[in-house]
Amino acid sequence: MTELAAVVQELVGAAVGVVHRPLPADDPKVRRPDIALARRELGWSPSTPLREGLRRTIDWYRDRGAYAGDRWGSNGA
Repeated sequence: MTELAAVVQELVGAAVGVVHRPLPADDPKVRRPDIALARRELGWSPSTPLREGLRRTIDWYRDRGAYAGDRWGSNGA
C-alpha cells in the first residue's frame, strides 16, 4: 500500500499524508481479486494500466475542482 501512496504522491505533485491504522476485526487478511467471472460472463478484462488510471482519475477531480481541502479547485467539495 505504501507503494501505491508513493505513485499517487508523484502524480499529484504534492505530499500525500498516509495514516496507518489498525485493521477492523472483520477485515480480510488476504485479498486476492479475481476478475475471472467478469472475463467469462462479460468478456471484460482491465485494459488501463494502474498509473494511467490514477492519472485520469486525478485529472478528473482537478478538472471539476473537486478535491478535499479545495486545494485543486474552488467549489469546496
